Order: sequence, then structure tokens, then C-alpha cells
Amino acid sequence: MNEVMDIISTTLSGLWNDSGISALFADGGWKNLIMIGISFVFMYLAIAKDFEPLLLLPISFGMLLTNLPFAEMYHPELWELADGHVDYGRVLQECGLLDILYMGVKLQIYPPLIFLGIGCMTDFSPLIANPKSFLLGAAAQGGIFFTFVCAGLMGFTAAEAASIAIIGGADGPTAIYVSSKLLSGGGSISTGNIALAAYTYMALVPLIQPPLMRLLTTKKERAVKMKQLREVSKTEKIIFPIAVTVIISLLVPSAAPLVGMLMFGNLLKETGVASRLVDTAQNALMNIVTIFLGISVGATTQADKIINTSFAGVMLLGVIAFSLGTISGILFGKIMYVATKGKVNPLIGSAGVSAVPMAARISQKVGAETDPTNFLLMHTMDPNVAGVIGSAVAAGVLLSVIA
Repeated sequence: MNEVMDIISTTLSGLWNDSGISALFADGGWKNLIMIGISFVFMYLAIAKDFEPLLLLPISFGMLLTNLPFAEMYHPELWELADGHVDYGRVLQECGLLDILYMGVKLQIYPPLIFLGIGCMTDFSPLIANPKSFLLGAAAQGGIFFTFVCAGLMGFTAAEAASIAIIGGADGPTAIYVSSKLLSGGGSISTGNIALAAYTYMALVPLIQPPLMRLLTTKKERAVKMKQLREVSKTEKIIFPIAVTVIISLLVPSAAPLVGMLMFGNLLKETGVASRLVDTAQNALMNIVTIFLGISVGATTQADKIINTSFAGVMLLGVIAFSLGTISGILFGKIMYVATKGKVNPLIGSAGVSAVPMAARISQKVGAETDPTNFLLMHTMDPNVAGVIGSAVAAGVLLSVIA
């Protein structure tokens, strides 16, 4: 009888020790519980509140999977190497499912493919009709470079500072592209930290931007009505992506993967001869890559990488970068307002951050609060799409300087 009871006791003890539940109640398990709780909150925001559900839902579920003890779906030790060089042979031998998907992030495959889909869905006609908006898109990247300096002064390495600063571009794929290229994984922050901060602030655009816009502009400036843009010919639409690819790739070669795929997608759309490819890039390919990107980035948000002071610094500098990008865009819009003798509404400068089309809609909304008959949306799309190009160029500049 005693022998039977010993066997039962040993068996139950073994089952308990091998279960993830026991790990949650062991030392450090509380961090996993917090991250699992955060994943539930993000799922709620995605499902019930419709906060960026196409990305937030995969990211939050990846966050859940990676913080379940003993699930063995993602192995940070395979990626967190001091010299930054990954042994992909070892990865294939010891990997879990999420390690396989994460290879697309580490090899910088997913972000350019996302840009391909964005290019297929973007109309650059407003920007072609009003090329001065390139200046607004460029000005709104000022927050990136200022934050790069601030992060360096706070003690982050150059690679970490650049990865944090690119959050100011309000472009998730660009932030992931830069951080996955620069961060070895063995430092104080990871690609998951950067991605989580970037998408958090992208979702909070409606809360962050309007107060800054009202603070920095007068009622008279917000009420400015801008003239209708000229019609753009099909020839111009076809030449534009080719010209932008050549010019930017020659000036900033490191930006070529992002800008090149963005413009390739736009060329497919504007020629009108590759409708099947456009449909695939806009829908099937974009959806597949979004799922893989979201869940694999979520896998990097392990408790030890998120619940620390370094991540608090990332979040603080991230909101500073995004806010400064908005401010610099508005201030340059005010300069254009003066230079054109009141023909440019400074509000459109806030759309220079690369949060398409949310930032453009916010500019339209704030303008309509002052004058309901003022329709700025077409004009806000100029700097908004310029901001997509601008953030990719800023990423290329940072990579050229550091990599």
C-alpha cells in the first residue's frame, strides 16, 4: 500500500513540476502572469474596441504563447547572441514554430513585403500634384533624429538609440526593419520592445496629436481652406515610382529595400496591366505577412524583456519621438503658411508622420472642428504619403550611419 501511494505521490509531483502552472508560481513566474494579463488586455482592445485589430490581435496572441511556461515555441537563446550572428543551422535543429516565423523578421523579409502591399493601396496623386508636401513629410521626421541624440545621452548604445528613435516615424514595419537589423537580441532591448512601443503609439494617434495641433495653431490658421489640387496624368503616376526608386536608392542605398518595394507596389497599381498581382499583394500576401509578422513579433515580448527599466525608457522616448515628429511637421506647416501668405493650413503638417491614413484623418477632423465646411483630407494625404517615404529614408540614413 505504501509503495502504491509513493508511486502516486511521485507521479503527481512529477506532473506538477512539469506543468506550466508550477512555473507560474515559481520565482519570476509573476512576470509571466503580468504579460499574459497584458496580452488579454490587448486582445480585448483589438476585439471589443477595434484598436488596430489586424496587427494587435496577432501580436497579443504571440505575446500569450511566448509567455506560457514550457510551451517551447520561441527560444530567445537562439537569437540573443553577443556578436549578433545567428546560427541558422542551429535554429532549424532546435526551433519551435514561432522561431521559424521569426526568421522572416530577423532576415528583414516581412517589412518590405508589407511595404509592397502598402504601395499597391496608395495613391500618390496628391503628392505628385503638390510636391511641396515632400518638405512636410521630411520635417515630420525631425523627431526621429532628435530622439536618437536623446537616447544616446540616456546611455543607450547607438544601435538601440536608432531603433528607439525610428518609433517617431509612426511606421510599425519600418521600426521592425531597423530594429531587427541593428539589435542582436543580447542587449537591454529587443525588436519586440520596439514593435510594441511603435504599434502602441500608432494606435494612440487620435489621443496624442489633437492636443498638440490645437496648442500650436491659431483658430485662424486652422480655418484656412486650401485650393483644389490639379489632376494628375497617368504618365506622371507611372514615372513617379520609378523616379523615386532611382533617386532615393542612389542617395540612400540602405533605404532601397523599403522604398523599392513600396514603389514597386505602386507601379503595379498605376500601370493597370497587372491587376492579378495587385490583388494578391493587397489581399492574400498582405494578410499572410501581417499574420506572420504580428505573431512572431509578439513572441519576442517575453516577460524579462518587457518588465524592466529599459523598456520604460523605450516607451518614454517613443512618445517623445512621435510627439516631436508631430510638432516639427506642424511648425514647418506654419512656416509654409507664412511663406504662402495664408494659403497653407498648418494642420496638414501633423500628417507628415507615417501613420496612413489615420494621421491624415485626424488633421481633417481637427480642421473641421473649427470650420465644418473645411475639407482638408485630400491635402493631408500629401504629407501623409510623403511621410511613408520620409520614414523609410530616415531608416536608411540611420542604418547607413550605424550598420
